[in-house]
Amino acid sequence: MTTTAPVPQAPYRRRWAALAVLVLAVGLLAIDGTVLYLAVPSLTRDLAATATEVLWIGDIYSLAIAGLLVTMGTIADRVGRKRLLLTGAAAFGAASALAAFAPTAEVLIAARLLLGVAGATLMPSTLSLIRTIFPDARERTRAIAIWSASAGAGAAVGPLVGGVLLEHFWWGSVFLVNIPVVLVLVGAGIVLLPESRDPAPGRLDLLSAALSFAAIMPLVYGVKHAVSAGLDILTIGALVSAAGAGVAFVRRQRRLRSRGRAPLLDIDLFRVPAFTGAVLANLVAIFALTGLLFFFSQYLQLVRGFDPLRAGLAELPATVASIVVVAVVGVAVARLGRGRAIAVGLAATALGMAAIAAAEGADHYVWLALALVPTGLGVGLAMTLTTDAVVSAVPPARAGAASAISETAYELGAALGVAVLGSLVTLGYRARVVVPPDLPGDVGARVSDSLASAVAAAGDRPEVLDAARDAFVGALQTSCLVAAALTLAAAVMTWRVIPSQPGVTPSRPAAPARGLAGSRTT
Repeated sequence: MTTTAPVPQAPYRRRWAALAVLVLAVGLLAIDGTVLYLAVPSLTRDLAATATEVLWIGDIYSLAIAGLLVTMGTIADRVGRKRLLLTGAAAFGAASALAAFAPTAEVLIAARLLLGVAGATLMPSTLSLIRTIFPDARERTRAIAIWSASAGAGAAVGPLVGGVLLEHFWWGSVFLVNIPVVLVLVGAGIVLLPESRDPAPGRLDLLSAALSFAAIMPLVYGVKHAVSAGLDILTIGALVSAAGAGVAFVRRQRRLRSRGRAPLLDIDLFRVPAFTGAVLANLVAIFALTGLLFFFSQYLQLVRGFDPLRAGLAELPATVASIVVVAVVGVAVARLGRGRAIAVGLAATALGMAAIAAAEGADHYVWLALALVPTGLGVGLAMTLTTDAVVSAVPPARAGAASAISETAYELGAALGVAVLGSLVTLGYRARVVVPPDLPGDVGARVSDSLASAVAAAGDRPEVLDAARDAFVGALQTSCLVAAALTLAAAVMTWRVIPSQPGVTPSRPAAPARGLAGSRTT
């Protein structure tokens, strides 16, 4: 048995200053995940991007992060979380410059891929460093609430930042703004962040890393390809490949454990219903929010006619609601218990999504604003408590790997939200839109492709644009209702499987089953 020596607790002010650095990192990633949404109409016009390319531009970032988080979390345990975070931040700045000046849609997709790879080095490091910096359970819960609020608020603030930039600059400015933030992050991180790592991590299994990535990439590709080509041999092959790689990954992790070697992912954690429920709740919450935001920004501009800045301001109710979570999370847990509080958060999200679907056809924006409040509040509450549940379940030595599970759920939810809900919107639009027979062939094809393409190609035909807008709204309403149904199902599951003890402040539980803590104690 190896005993991990505790890291000396930093002074109070230094702990919270270090948290500010980590919040800056996760906020940067969250903003970058959504800041592009308002730029979709302008980049679609400038780069002549197709609907499929637009989906890849929006999705490849989260997809790359999701595919690499488990691997990067394990690498962080080995090379040092601070070192990996600062290295990844520098790479993130370089990839942002490439994205800002991308001359074609293909180059922008490649740049977004590199941003995702760099982002994957940051996310697990931020959460595991919080576990190191805040050994006290009460402080850690508060710190995670702030961390989670920054992630949710960053995702919601992204469109606002994009709107401000797009009012004055070209679409590439939404990436260029990352560079000064990265410089501050690296400089402050060198001074304020402590280094931490697993003292006995074992050898990194490269085959497991490859299998984890191979299980995610074909899954999202299959969903996207089904939109453009239907259920053909490539779609089926991608989905079967993803399932095969997933099964092979799980079997290899069990084999490594049985041979006394450190697996890439502690599969035994998923034997605990509460842990699995927390991970699934995290995934579903961000699935609903990201899938909504990706097309909601286009809806505000292309259907309601808002300029980018006004569209960003129109999404502020979700931002404010997600920030309020910091103030109410303690009360929610004290009165309801963790499991029921998460379930209430997911139920509020479902209610908000259904209300958004109804309000999208209303004449006045105020109904949309009211619908965004329960959505932002519910997602923020669910994400905060599920993240705390996951990161508190393991000893500090495995903090990187455990936080990677939580972050993989977050980023996979974001990737699938854009892929699945985005595909539903695209399919619904194409099924509903009516193209007049007198349109030239190339113009008709662009009208059928997406609303953004229709606005760019048929701006002189108001009757065509009205029909395209009606088709888009109908498709978006259907997508919102599907997301609401999935979120409500997750709320019921969470209520049943995650324990609730009202009046008890969340604290770190003992390792719940054999193999969860490896062979180490703290």
